[in-house]
Parts: sequence; structure tokens; C-alpha cells
Amino acid sequence: MAAQKQRLTAAQRRAQLLRVGRKVFAKHGYNGGSVEEIARVARVSKPIVYEHFGGKEGLYEVVVDREMDALVQRIAVNIAEGTARQRFERAVLAFLHYVRDEPDGFAVLTRDAPMTMSGKGMPSVISDLAERIGHIFFKQLKDAGLDPRVSPVYAHALIGMVTLTGQWWLETQELDVDTVAKHVAAMGWMGLRHMPKEPEFST
Repeated sequence: MAAQKQRLTAAQRRAQLLRVGRKVFAKHGYNGGSVEEIARVARVSKPIVYEHFGGKEGLYEVVVDREMDALVQRIAVNIAEGTARQRFERAVLAFLHYVRDEPDGFAVLTRDAPMTMSGKGMPSVISDLAERIGHIFFKQLKDAGLDPRVSPVYAHALIGMVTLTGQWWLETQELDVDTVAKHVAAMGWMGLRHMPKEPEFST
């Protein structure tokens, strides 16, 4: 007689549903993903998904929160020490390595969140990361005799630039990701180093 299939504990089942939900949302987005498909892939009934997360939105929110934490942690570890330039370069490299290593997670973060989840998804990630690296820009601008109050502009611009570059790289993979990171970091850093005291349009 075949051995009876072992039942998963509640914690194991939750972890499984999170893995499956991450895959489904990465492939189809929030609107395209369904509880039916998540249950089918996980080989459970729909009520099991509702029991653990209250529904699709609850599962999606946990998946997004976990990805945000993972990405922010990567950045935070890499900018914890070093010169301003080193931390700037490491922030870019850590972000693009996340894109390379966790394409499903990055896909989840860069898709639109449901309207009921304001403050979630990539806009929130950009703001969170920009706030964490803002001190790099603040110090650099201050040391250069520039107005450090505009540091959030540069922090958000960098994270937005790296996000869009990461999306392009993930779709094409035309270059080695480290090569891409070097060019993005160089463009950002050189632009920061040569900032005029009072920027003006050329016209």
C-alpha cells in the first residue's frame, strides 16, 4: 500500500502559497492572477487560500511586502559603509543584482498594484529606497557647496532610473548586468560631481 501523502503544517502551507502566488503575480500581474490558478498550482482548494490570506488581495499584499523588505535590505547592507561614491555604486549594483537574481520578485514590484492598495508596489519601493540613500546625496551636495535640500530629487531620480534600466535589462539582457550597473553608476555619479550651483536650462 502506498504511503499516505504527508500533510503540510499551517506554516508550510502558507509558505507554499506565497511561493505560488509570487509566481502567478509575476506572470499575470494582480488583475490577471486569480485565486483559482493559485489554488490549482498549489493543488489545494480555493477555501485554503482564503483561510490563510483572506483572498487574493491579502496574498498579494504579503508577497509585495516581502519583496520590498528583501530589496530594501539588499540596498541597506551595501550602503552601510564606504565612501559616498562607493555607497552610490553599491546601491546601483545591489539593485540590479536583485533584478538579475529575483526576476519574479522584481516583476511583482514593477506591476501596478490594485487601487485599494495605495502606497504599495514600486512607487512605494522607490520612495523607501530614495529615503534610505538620500543622505549620500545630501552629504555630497553639501560638501560641493550646493543646496543639500534638493537631495531627494537626486535620490528619487537615481532609483527611478535604475528601476527602468532594470526593466529594460530583464527584457533584453543584451549586456552583462555588472556592465550595465557600472555605466548607470558612472552617469549618476559624474553628473552629481559636476552639478552647477544653480542649474539652468541651456535655452
